[in-house]
Amino acid sequence: MNPHILHLTFPAQGSINPSLQFAINLAKMGVKVTVLGSLFAHRCMSEACSSADGLKLRAFSDGYDDGFKPSDGDHERFFSQLETCGSEALAEVIAASAAAGSPVTALVYTMGMSWAVKVADSFRIPSVVLWIQPATVLGIYFYFFHGHGAIRELGNDPSSSVQLPGLPKLSHRDLPTLLDPSSLDSATFISFALQRFKEQIEALDADPNTKILVNTFDRLESEALRAVQGLNLVPIGPLIPSSFLRGRESRGHHPSDTSYLEWLDSKPEASVVYVSFGTVAVVSEKQIEEMATGLLSTHRPFLWAIKTPVSHGEELEEKGMIVPWCSQAEVLSHPSLGCFVSHCGWNSTLESLVAGVPVVGLPQFTDQPTNAKLVEDEFKTGVRARANEDGVFEGAEIKRCVEMVLGRGEKGKELKRNAEKWKALAKEATMEGGSSYLNLRNFFIDGLLQDQVTQ
Repeated sequence: MNPHILHLTFPAQGSINPSLQFAINLAKMGVKVTVLGSLFAHRCMSEACSSADGLKLRAFSDGYDDGFKPSDGDHERFFSQLETCGSEALAEVIAASAAAGSPVTALVYTMGMSWAVKVADSFRIPSVVLWIQPATVLGIYFYFFHGHGAIRELGNDPSSSVQLPGLPKLSHRDLPTLLDPSSLDSATFISFALQRFKEQIEALDADPNTKILVNTFDRLESEALRAVQGLNLVPIGPLIPSSFLRGRESRGHHPSDTSYLEWLDSKPEASVVYVSFGTVAVVSEKQIEEMATGLLSTHRPFLWAIKTPVSHGEELEEKGMIVPWCSQAEVLSHPSLGCFVSHCGWNSTLESLVAGVPVVGLPQFTDQPTNAKLVEDEFKTGVRARANEDGVFEGAEIKRCVEMVLGRGEKGKELKRNAEKWKALAKEATMEGGSSYLNLRNFFIDGLLQDQVTQ
């Protein structure tokens, strides 16, 4: 029996992008894949995967058809609606697939949706989680929820640190923001999100043969992938568009204005500073003002992707270009790109590695501080800016970091060399016969799940 993988994705852009690429990669191997998501997630994915053979999309309404933002409030209702509506839709798809003669052989769900395991178990279908953050972050959460007191006791002392088995030495500023001691008991989005991670770890503990698919690759996090005994982490990343990985990102497939590409064409090689904080981060007016000041003070061309109106607009437009949206893959792979000022979301971090572009990290929340730590101290492909006591990255600090990355000194040269090294290793992992390619193929075609199908 050929495998039929049902993939359930969390309705947030940080999950949707790697989920879609995961499904496309499997479909290219000849595996039948059905992707189930909310209407919001479905709209985000439908155009991008319309040409993928063997891949089907199914949608359900969770009551947030335009997507949910943490600033919307009522987080409990969102998670409750997602679980209720998602569970019903999941059961319906599994039953309908069996009735149509194409039974689901395995469920893959993204983190934050551990309730899906109960549905899969009720149909006696094996399930596995797709972890879309670094293996290092998974290790931190695992130790935290298993009572590693040193994490809770870390506090705000910048000189203190914790050494968790198999992981880098971490200070308070390196931890995921959900583990900030000052926020652990707050009745905000943090507490709801942290509860989801706790449920995820509990679901992993309940499985005697735990396997976890991780959006990373072996050479990138070799120690972290093996840090926690009893967890079998399977690296299958980086889960980013294959055309980007192969250096063939094409133009003309996006409905929005692409004049920024012609603007990039007019700039010298490795000269442009690209700034983007992703699709979720809510950046304060003060931070936007400091960013503008910092960019102008570098006297370098910059491309800034931001939807919020920016003051000093005319002066900024003289030195650079501001757009509400751009294809990040196209921008990062452009030869004029020299530096990426990023919030250090994991998708953006992986894309910077694949593009060979050094990073200035301005982490905001969730896993981003840990990602910035990895970029600076483990991957050594960027520098991490230091925020002031109000949590704002000042213009002078942004300028300092950009100059360090793009300057002619040895530090800038070292960062570029390391970025080029990881670029080659990331492509090697995902090419046919590479470690991530083989891990994905072995897991779903030749490995555990296929064995269970044929029993």
